[in-house]
Amino acid sequence: MYAHTHREALSMKYHNLWLLEEFVNHIEELKQLDERIQRKVEKLEQQCHREAKEFAHKVQDLQRSNQVAFQHFQELDEHISYVATKVCHLGDQLEGVNTPRQRAVEAQRLMTYFNEFLDGELRSDVFNNPDKIKEAADIIQKLHLIAQELPFDRFSDVKAKIASKYHDLERQLIQEFTAAQRRGEIGRMREVAAVLLHFKGYAHCVDVYIKQCQEGAYMRNDVFEDIAILCQRVNKQVGEVFCSPETVMAKLIQSIFENRIQTHVKERLEETRHSDVEQYLKNLYDLYSRTTALAAKLTDFNLGSDKHTFLSKLIKNIFSCYLESYIDMERQYLQNRSGLILQRFYDSKNHQKRPVGTGSMQELKERIRQRTNLPLGPSIDTHGETFLSQEVVVNLLQETRHAFERCNKLSDPADLPKNAFSIFLLLVEYLCVDHIDYALEIGLSAIPSPDAKNANLYFLDVVQQANTIFHLFDKQFNDHLMPLISSSPKLTECLHKKKEVIEQMEVKLDTGIDRTLNCMIGQMKHILVTEQKKTDFKPEDENNVMIQYTTACSKVCAYVSKQVERVRRSMDGKNVDTVLTELGVRFHRLIHEHLQQFNYSSMGGMLAICDVAEYRRSAKDFRVRRGQRSCFCHLMTLCIFYSAITHSHLVRA
Repeated sequence: MYAHTHREALSMKYHNLWLLEEFVNHIEELKQLDERIQRKVEKLEQQCHREAKEFAHKVQDLQRSNQVAFQHFQELDEHISYVATKVCHLGDQLEGVNTPRQRAVEAQRLMTYFNEFLDGELRSDVFNNPDKIKEAADIIQKLHLIAQELPFDRFSDVKAKIASKYHDLERQLIQEFTAAQRRGEIGRMREVAAVLLHFKGYAHCVDVYIKQCQEGAYMRNDVFEDIAILCQRVNKQVGEVFCSPETVMAKLIQSIFENRIQTHVKERLEETRHSDVEQYLKNLYDLYSRTTALAAKLTDFNLGSDKHTFLSKLIKNIFSCYLESYIDMERQYLQNRSGLILQRFYDSKNHQKRPVGTGSMQELKERIRQRTNLPLGPSIDTHGETFLSQEVVVNLLQETRHAFERCNKLSDPADLPKNAFSIFLLLVEYLCVDHIDYALEIGLSAIPSPDAKNANLYFLDVVQQANTIFHLFDKQFNDHLMPLISSSPKLTECLHKKKEVIEQMEVKLDTGIDRTLNCMIGQMKHILVTEQKKTDFKPEDENNVMIQYTTACSKVCAYVSKQVERVRRSMDGKNVDTVLTELGVRFHRLIHEHLQQFNYSSMGGMLAICDVAEYRRSAKDFRVRRGQRSCFCHLMTLCIFYSAITHSHLVRA
């Protein structure tokens, strides 16, 4: 064992010595490698320094060469500038010599042509060859200007000949332009138009072009659509033919407005102006709207710097005579139409409209009625007719809406609020006063007295329809009138007038509802008086009495339920709660006073408690918080009160 251990130790020692020798050898190799790399690095650094010095020398040589080249360039630039100056000077001198020479040549040429006119014989080919009409036109235009400076007494004949030739060439050019336009030769048209530009007949050439453009252009029934298509087509062409296309285009549009559109408008309006005002207003609105729409499309074309003002003047020239009297005709038509709608309605009902009183006496009656709630005058029977019609209201509102639309389009912006307010006053007069207010007056007169038996309470139907009409009236006020007056002082007047009218009608509605509630209570009282017997609460044979509510209670509760449903159908919102609350209070007062009139036995007291419980269940149909608190609390008080009565009777028994 010892020998084995000794061998392992020797093996480990030899292994370590081997590792040490290997480690030393590798270190030596690394040192040698490091020395070789270091020598290579030094060699590369020396090479880099040599190349840097060489590159620096080359850069210096290039800079010296560049400076030399720059100096040569400056010298060349100065020399070129000198030569250019000499050339310009020489050109000016040549031009100074050539211009008088050209003028002299031109003057000699014109004098030659002038001599031909002076001799009376045109021998030059330029005047006799149709292909040289452009050159002839240039010559004759200059001769015409010269002839105008000559004295008339000595050169009258030659001036007349030149003028005759001038007009003859002008006519030929216009004919050539017209022929080229018919053939569709845009290039030839452009050449002829350029020649005619210096002639007095250039404007006539434009007129001929405009007239010929419109030939066959109006083939449809819609003249405005034809005009839009025509202008679109011509706008593309004038830029290729004329040197000032905006002027030609503006003249074309002016011709269209002053001739075609004005004639069309006059024919459409004059045939109905005195015979059919409604159609006249519709035609005026349609024609004006379509003309302004056409003008808006035409603003896309080049018509000059102030095309909006130009088009506005054209429209004003056409419609000014019609727009001046527009609002008077609108108001007159609206008055006649509204009156006719109302009259047809009353005729369909076989009703002769009753005059409604005005002045101090009517105001006195109204104040007395508001304070005393008494009917003034005899009650009339309308047989259930409310004299309110949604069809009539819709027709009136529709006519007014059309009037507002026409007013917005046809009125001058400064007069728009005033005109819209005048239309609104007519709506108030015929809808609110002549229809709704009249129906309220008739409805108030038809409300029976509280003592009437089996009275038909139709005023709630009037309330229902009036409420619906108010909503329609308010909607038109907000949708069609407000945008027209929202930024003017007339807004305050309109709001005040609307508030005044609604308040007056609300007073009559409140009065009618109050009197209707009195009639309801009167009907309940009549049922109680006729149906409630004294023996109901003090029966002779108490052993045979079944514990249930009385007949009077049953009929009253049935009547109350029916009237509550009528109130709910007739009103909306908080008005339902308010009216039902008032009805509940009066209903409680009636039952309270009614039950105090009787003497009660023990069994009659129990029966009274059953009636009160039934009244309480009927009051639950009101479904209003305040009304429930008022009515229910009082009815519960009645229950406790009559329970105490019954208990006292039982004690005494």
